[in-house]
Amino acid sequence: MRLLNSMMAALAVCVALPTAALAQSPPHQPEDTTAINEKQSVTAQKFMVTSAHPLATQAGYDVLAAGGSAADAAVAVQVMLGLVEPQSSGLGGGAFLLYFDKESGELTTYDAREKAPMAADGAYFLDENGEPVDFIEAVIGGRSAGVPGTPKLLEKLHADHGTTDWATLLQPAIEAAEEGFEVSQRMADAVADTEGLDRFVEAAEYFLPNGEPIGQGTLLKNPDYAETLRLFAKEGSAPFYTGEIAQDIVAALQTNINPGMLTMEDFAAYEVAMRDPVCTDYRGFEVCGMGPPSSGALTVGQILNLLEPFDLGEMGDGVEARHLFTQASRLAFADRGLYMADSDFVDMPQGLLDEGYLLERSKLINPDADMGVAEAGTPPWDEAMRLSPDTDRPKHGTSHFVIVDSAGDMISATTTIESGFGNRVMTRGFLLNNELTDFSFTPEAEGAPVANRVEPGKRPRSSMAPTFVLDDGAPVLLTGSPGGANIIDYTALSIIAMLDWDMDPQDAIDLPHVTNLNGGTRVEEGEGAQEMSDGLIALGHEVTVANLNSGLHVIQITENGLIGAADKRREGVAMGD
Repeated sequence: MRLLNSMMAALAVCVALPTAALAQSPPHQPEDTTAINEKQSVTAQKFMVTSAHPLATQAGYDVLAAGGSAADAAVAVQVMLGLVEPQSSGLGGGAFLLYFDKESGELTTYDAREKAPMAADGAYFLDENGEPVDFIEAVIGGRSAGVPGTPKLLEKLHADHGTTDWATLLQPAIEAAEEGFEVSQRMADAVADTEGLDRFVEAAEYFLPNGEPIGQGTLLKNPDYAETLRLFAKEGSAPFYTGEIAQDIVAALQTNINPGMLTMEDFAAYEVAMRDPVCTDYRGFEVCGMGPPSSGALTVGQILNLLEPFDLGEMGDGVEARHLFTQASRLAFADRGLYMADSDFVDMPQGLLDEGYLLERSKLINPDADMGVAEAGTPPWDEAMRLSPDTDRPKHGTSHFVIVDSAGDMISATTTIESGFGNRVMTRGFLLNNELTDFSFTPEAEGAPVANRVEPGKRPRSSMAPTFVLDDGAPVLLTGSPGGANIIDYTALSIIAMLDWDMDPQDAIDLPHVTNLNGGTRVEEGEGAQEMSDGLIALGHEVTVANLNSGLHVIQITENGLIGAADKRREGVAMGD
């Protein structure tokens, strides 16, 4: 098998992690990540965790080293991420999580996506003239928040698969919040670049002390977050949904800017949904991910299937392959924009991953010229309905992590508060999400409804794509990324790089990105960008060179051990033993 045969070559370039030293370092500050940051790839035999911040990875590593499960480590990782990477995820947001149980061989998915208020309707983001409000105006303030899912997800995941005492898992983040952690360059830059943090007292006092953006290297303490975690440790998720934390969130969302509509009844009604994974075949492997309300697995699956008729392995990475990739992405995003939404509210075609449908659709790809904006296809459908397409907006407030424990149980999870710093409203030491801006602002067009329109209690469509690749029912690859709608292209490229181009995880992650969401083509800035741009322009592409800041985290499972890698575009690391 090509993926497994690449193991020895991959081992030759991976950095061996000094696990003994890491295990002795305090949970809130790894001793030395210099060697890791030179090349984030790490090899291990027993267990591994890779996440978006060294302190979060350390917290998960310590849980696994003490014999904890992947579920235990995920709890420790997430609550630490909420402290040290608050602009991306936290207790005020939601997540999608894939869990593989080694003993049963079962892959399950947890949908902890946020939900709209029961009082919401299609006019939710329309002004007094019936026109959609500007995106940034919709983001800032209480109206953009949905009921958070992360607290209930962590509790349910631990109840289903945890083996370590619940309170113990929260203790490292409690200590780090009390003792303080050093603000990273990435967090400091994000604070300086973000609009609206000064509009709300708690966020301004925390991120803009004395009216100035907090600087890199500042020792930042968050006693309010520590108190929230203590209550979480003692009482579980109940305070977030029927108790004092829910009350504080509802009150905090009654802002003087875009006041929210969430009620205590909305919080009390929230549940994590258990859904079947969405899987498709690619080159003999089974690629599985999260189904609706996430569009991740369906759209990644479409891209891969649309490219399967082309011999990407023979052509290798270059302008030819990236051109084909953008064309497949155009076609997949056309279907995504028209059909995909929360399947609890919207009937979708059954045949979005139908082999015959995608084979015919792939014939629309011209290897010699950009097709321009693609139209949605007509996949097999039990009962067709007329819909209007939706469009995407930029988003940056997301994180991703992957975990393998010593028993062989595994997690790939993407977690978010939506835009960077969510809706800018902070309470109890954490930021609240703006997930509802993932809905279409326009409920209908040309007399037809938009599938992703706002509806009472509905979950907005997502691009998050936590992914497992399996061979004969056994996982061989875990991947996923933050990045808004670009997540889909980032994740699909990582799979192609490892399955078609025999790359080890770090080299796959390091590849420069080329994305197309059925509009203009974007080429990642940096070395080789001009050459790639020129090649694509010659094929008719309209090209923009851009900062395509993925945050891919990957673990490859081989016969000889685990290989983990973290995206050097961000500050994450992989640790294992």
